[in-house]
Amino acid sequence: MTENQEPGLRKIRRALISVSDKTGIVDFAHELKSFNVEIVSTGGTAKTLRDAGIEVRDVSDVTGFPEMMDGRVKTLHPKIHGALLGIRDNDEHQAAMQVHGIEPIDMVVVNLYPFEQTIARAGVTLEEAIEQIDIGGPALIRSAAKNYKDVAVITSPENYRQIRTELILDDGALTLATREQLARLAFMRTAFYDSAIFPYLSAHLDGARTSTFYPPIPEILTPMSTYMTLFSSAMKALTGQKFETGPSAELEEHVELSLNKIRGLRYGENPHQAAALYEMRMRSDASGSDGMANAEQLAGKEMSFNNYVDADAAWQLVCDFDELACAIIKHTNPAGVALDESPEEAYRRALATDPTSAFGGIVAFNRNVDEAAARAVVEIFTEVIIATDYDPAALDILKTKKNLRVLRMGNTEAPLGLEYKQISGGMLVQTRDTDKLKREDLKVVTKRKPTEDEFRDLMFAWTVCKHTKSNAIVYARAGQTVGVGAGQMSRVDSVKLGAMRAQLPTKGSVLASDAFFPFRDGLDEAAKHGITAVIQPGGSMRDAEVIAAADEHDLAMIFTGLRHFKH
Repeated sequence: MTENQEPGLRKIRRALISVSDKTGIVDFAHELKSFNVEIVSTGGTAKTLRDAGIEVRDVSDVTGFPEMMDGRVKTLHPKIHGALLGIRDNDEHQAAMQVHGIEPIDMVVVNLYPFEQTIARAGVTLEEAIEQIDIGGPALIRSAAKNYKDVAVITSPENYRQIRTELILDDGALTLATREQLARLAFMRTAFYDSAIFPYLSAHLDGARTSTFYPPIPEILTPMSTYMTLFSSAMKALTGQKFETGPSAELEEHVELSLNKIRGLRYGENPHQAAALYEMRMRSDASGSDGMANAEQLAGKEMSFNNYVDADAAWQLVCDFDELACAIIKHTNPAGVALDESPEEAYRRALATDPTSAFGGIVAFNRNVDEAAARAVVEIFTEVIIATDYDPAALDILKTKKNLRVLRMGNTEAPLGLEYKQISGGMLVQTRDTDKLKREDLKVVTKRKPTEDEFRDLMFAWTVCKHTKSNAIVYARAGQTVGVGAGQMSRVDSVKLGAMRAQLPTKGSVLASDAFFPFRDGLDEAAKHGITAVIQPGGSMRDAEVIAAADEHDLAMIFTGLRHFKH
């Protein structure tokens, strides 16, 4: 057993501090000094601590080598890594340390160069990004974390308070349980860091895109795909092993997901469930929208689990439109969606679809919100509003509602990559449903062709239908939803529900169905409510029967050949 009387406790006598983010580091270093901890430091960190009156020993004094090559080489030395990796209870390790004059380091406080923040800046160059790839930092973190039984490693300012408290309680020592937890967080940090570097370089290095040894790297990569995944695919190609064919061939054989906790939430889907928000990098380039997880909250109460789920559904819906669009969402389904020239009118038209359900809903705009739109939104209780941005006057109005959560997304770049759905014991993975209909891909199957107005409404209804739970039916007219039938076990019931809930006249509207009509009863029911045209995937064994029903009712019908199930 070591010098500590209690098993697992390790006294902190020497700490190496080298941080890019210097938040709280001076106070933490002062606390370490109160326990007579010797501080070894580098470059800018050492200067910051000395300027605060804290005695610091330079790394170059420990290693006998100066920092060189613009700071690229400073901690990569046996006297540093031997001090971290030497096992305290191993006699051979201790003898080697004594022979080579290696003094043990008991704590490493390191946070990495800001690579992720750098590539998120507009106009950043490849050279600037590369200079923010930390080498010594991850090496220090990994060495310390590997030897967690003897060394504590701190990678975030958020941990300082907890560590300071434990040092006080245990007279300058840390428990094994704490060092284990810190090691786990350390390896998570380096994994997340590398997961940002690999896809960025893969997308920006010409050689990475054109290598004959590796399969072509798409601009948007599988989230958190590791180098070994790509290496495995390359080995298959080089050894002549056949690749899987079909739609699933683009999915990797092995995917490692790395999630980074952003914040805890009050509770989950229900109050008895714990929950937190995690970030999963989905893009090879961090520019542009990072998705709902990184939305900027400008006002209002803390977001809840259900708020995030509904807000993401609303945002994805409006991002599918090029025109100015507003969507009101309840329980991930559209209560109303509309297009218009102004945000206010788009909102009022969306609200007119179902004013009752809109109460307590989520409102999303794919444009900036102006004062008039803000005044309209606050007329009824709304949980969350999401937009690209807000005029100052609009934001002032929205802030008067203390419970209204105001989210800014920045742009409407559609999310790409893969989608994950957890099931017990596993994960289902699929490519995102990013398909947008092209007019040339559509097939008119009835005697009557849709008019230009009907065609525009059919395309609008089809887009809304894509974001509605199956079985899904959407009635629409003039760029506005009229009625929505969502989540029914029977398609004909969805047709009935959409008409029953319609607050606007269904006569003269068009109808979209996310999958084919298995029987003509759904079409017959819709015709009772005065629709004029239908868009649906087609592909039923009874298509001929359904087409005949449409002709009987003098409806125009389009087959897309594409369905939009959403569960």
